[in-house]
Amino acid sequence: MEVEFVAEAINAPSPASAPALEAALDFNPLIEQPTVALPAAEKQSQKEKVVAEQSSFAVGFIETQGFTAVFEAIDTAVKTAAVEVLAREKLGGGYITVVIKGDVAAVRAAIDAGKVKVEGLGRLIAAHVIPNPSPGVLSLLPKL
Repeated sequence: MEVEFVAEAINAPSPASAPALEAALDFNPLIEQPTVALPAAEKQSQKEKVVAEQSSFAVGFIETQGFTAVFEAIDTAVKTAAVEVLAREKLGGGYITVVIKGDVAAVRAAIDAGKVKVEGLGRLIAAHVIPNPSPGVLSLLPKL
């Protein structure tokens, strides 16, 4: 029996990723897994936009226990209204949250339609809409 060894060289990480690679590892007991805090590259202003300057979109969240349930819910949500999937977060223990974005009425309709589809496929943990989210809140969202 012959065994072939295949190796591929990996380029050095980008210097921009150094803060994340060197950050202290922390254990989050809520999600029962290690987490890494990414230090801010530069100080950001904590000043929020006034309500009149904020955009008129909303973000909606569907959190389930079970991948099939959230997949069906989000598929229904994006087919129901003009919304787009903005982010997803796997929380451990089968918990998954998906975030959608669109105008306020569309997101409300999409979340309402999506949460109905969870029954029988998994467990609905939360379904929520945040109209006109602040930039500070948006910066906390995970990426796709």
